Amino acid sequence: MKKLEKPATVLRAPRSTKAVSHRLSRLRAPGATTRASRPGKGQAGEIGSNIVLDCGWGRLLFASTFADDEVLLEALKEEAPDSRDIAFYVAEPHVLLSRAPQEIFLDPSHTFRLDLSTYRAGGRRPRGITLRRLASETDAAGINAVYAACGMVQVREDFFTGERDNRPVTYFVAQDDATGEIVGTVTGIDHQRLFDDPERGASLWCLAVHPQARQPGIGEGLVRILAEHFHARGLAYLDLSVLHDNDKAIRLYEKLGFRRVPLFAVKRKNAINEKFFAQPVEGYEELNPYARLIVDEALRRGIHVEVTDAAGGFFRLIHGGRTIHCRESLSDLTSSVAMSICDDKAVTRRFAETAGLNVPEQLSADAPDSDKRAFLEKHGKLVVKPARGEQGRGISVGISSMEALQAAIRQARQVCDRVLLEACFEGEDLRLVVIDYKLVAAAMRRPPRVVGDGQTPIRKLIEQQSRRRAAATGGESRIPVDAETRRCLAEQDLDLDSVLQEGREITVRKAANLHTGGTIHDVTAQVHPDLVDAACRAARAIRIPVVGIDFMIRDPARPDYVFIEANERPGLANHEPQPTAARFIELLFPGSREVTAS
Repeated sequence: MKKLEKPATVLRAPRSTKAVSHRLSRLRAPGATTRASRPGKGQAGEIGSNIVLDCGWGRLLFASTFADDEVLLEALKEEAPDSRDIAFYVAEPHVLLSRAPQEIFLDPSHTFRLDLSTYRAGGRRPRGITLRRLASETDAAGINAVYAACGMVQVREDFFTGERDNRPVTYFVAQDDATGEIVGTVTGIDHQRLFDDPERGASLWCLAVHPQARQPGIGEGLVRILAEHFHARGLAYLDLSVLHDNDKAIRLYEKLGFRRVPLFAVKRKNAINEKFFAQPVEGYEELNPYARLIVDEALRRGIHVEVTDAAGGFFRLIHGGRTIHCRESLSDLTSSVAMSICDDKAVTRRFAETAGLNVPEQLSADAPDSDKRAFLEKHGKLVVKPARGEQGRGISVGISSMEALQAAIRQARQVCDRVLLEACFEGEDLRLVVIDYKLVAAAMRRPPRVVGDGQTPIRKLIEQQSRRRAAATGGESRIPVDAETRRCLAEQDLDLDSVLQEGREITVRKAANLHTGGTIHDVTAQVHPDLVDAACRAARAIRIPVVGIDFMIRDPARPDYVFIEANERPGLANHEPQPTAARFIELLFPGSREVTAS
């Protein structure tokens, strides 16, 4: 861990001796209330010592309220399964670690503090977003959905019902005005109300913004509204803990006036925290999110991992005398025959048709122009795609003229010489992940969209949204600005230089592939049994144990569909909170279970 820098506030020229003395004393031992002057009454009439707060995802142990390290360690040992407890405000972590080095570790996070006495409200609230307090069970479910999308530990289902009126804890949510969905959240804890903190402090936890949120500035808006809330209560400061390498978050906090302070967090060695204390796997950091998700699940189960080619997403899993080589979700269990079937979309369609699935009518782009014209007239709109290819490259959707058809064929041939024309089924893209011939996840994939602000050209809106998608997916999702993007805009009488009126939302590409900026929305609980049956039949026909089956549908709760394609290497990381990685590892190593530190 890098040596902590001195807080920037200390280095500034003082305006008055009294003011700087007060600030220096707070920064020297911030939050570390002396044990001799322990607070009096705490929550629910209890003495304000040994304070432990249940947060639903785990517990916060306020180390400065514990008179004895042994008592703090015993409290940490009471961590519940599948939880992440945090001992915060540990002033002497080296001493605490020396008492139980096999059970606890120093969290690689920095503590930042915002001085609320000098904080000034400001900044523009994000457009199209309402920031408000938690108000309903629906809000609670929305918070958990955001946590799941961000890879965070979710809150117990029964937690919010009992904790909504917990006076020391405040939940703010960000709600999308257009869809009503919760797209962000932050939790605040009032230390004065929790344990009569004489320093009148507060802390910020679980700031999370859904990676598919379209509007910028949601995270900043949530931090500001929480800071303003605690400032209005007359509290002195707001603290938070952030991973040392989370550069994006640290830049935001520093922009808002937070400064580093020398306080630390300690956690238990458990499966959730393993990546922070275990010997790192060589090449792990270079893996993409799809490979990393599976590697993390394997490590949680005590399975040995060897990264064989990080750039390509290749790794080897070894357990109980069994060795399996993988490339993300593609493994030795998938035969070369099954892979070659999925590789050629025309062949995949024939196998699906043989299995009794509904398939679109198809024509080769090599057919005479008269046949292509007749095919277009018959169906009105077509999909043009390369026979081989992945990640949505070269696909054009909704082609309705011969001129556009010829241009789309030329674009598709840049990916593959063989190009296919298909009847266009109006609806939405559904991905069903089938593992061991059972459905594990189902998700709607929607094309990239941008929202106007009345000032910014569409080109700039696309660039901004593309940066957000790339940041949210580890660089896997970006919106290309190409002929397909321009064609989609032209159909709406727009171009890249057009300025949308504030609040107007448009689609900038018709293909819903994640790698070209699309978003994905879990519908596993709503998907119709006939769609599940069709996807499993397709997997059995191809004889592929792990596959992503794509349908075009109008409603996931209805049985009508058209088969599109099968992907032999589906991105499992796109389907949280569904247990895709767990089911994949269980397929490879039946009977494997999570391991925990003793």
